[in-house]
This record gives sequence, structure tokens and C-alpha cells, in this order.
Amino acid sequence: MGDKPLWEQIGTSFVQHYYQLFDTNRPQLESIYTEESCLTWEGEQFHGKTAIIQKISSLPFHKIAHSITAQDHQPTPDSCILSMVVGQLKADDDQVLGFHQSFLLKGFNNAWVCTNEVFRLALHNV
Repeated sequence: MGDKPLWEQIGTSFVQHYYQLFDTNRPQLESIYTEESCLTWEGEQFHGKTAIIQKISSLPFHKIAHSITAQDHQPTPDSCILSMVVGQLKADDDQVLGFHQSFLLKGFNNAWVCTNEVFRLALHNV
């Protein structure tokens, strides 16, 4: 990772950390959010770390595994990092589904936090 720009290294590390926690211990994700963080999950909006963790923790599956297909990261003019993830997930015994997820990361108290997040399953009506 040493030859990648710093913002890309940070974005890649964040994505790895996020999905490792999401797949094994969702309540521990609380540390990456602030009281100003926003999440849009399948069109439903949540504001603040408590509401976000309540939503993530209440998702109706017992086990989940994410497989990242691609991720892209960009620096923003205000020193944030925009990350876009495309992948597949498998929850419990359900079929494998595609998903898209975006994160806006901001440096806060010597750490990177997620200020904005958008998640959508890649479902299409045919």
C-alpha cells in the first residue's frame, strides 16, 4: 500500500475495518460515527451514532459475510475522503446479493470517522 496516495490508503483501511466489524460485531461500529453522522439505508435516514447503531444492530439476520468487488476513494477539497464500495453479501441462508455503499470520512480527534454513509442493495426490477 506504500505507493498509493495517503487518502487511498486511509479509505482502503477504513473499508477493511468497517466490513470486518460489520460481519463480526456490529455494535463495535459505534466508534466510527459521531452524533452528527448520517446514514441512509435503503432510502431510510438515520442521524447520530445511537440511531445508526440501533439500525445496524437491528438488521434481521444472524450472520453476514461481505465480499468486496471494487472500491474507489477520492480526496475532497475540504480534506475528507469519499469512498465507494461495490460488492456482494450473504446473510444467513439467503441468496448472495450485490450492494453499493458510499462513505464520507473526516479526520476527527486524530481518527477518521464516517460522517455520511449510503447503502443500497443492487436490486433491479426486470
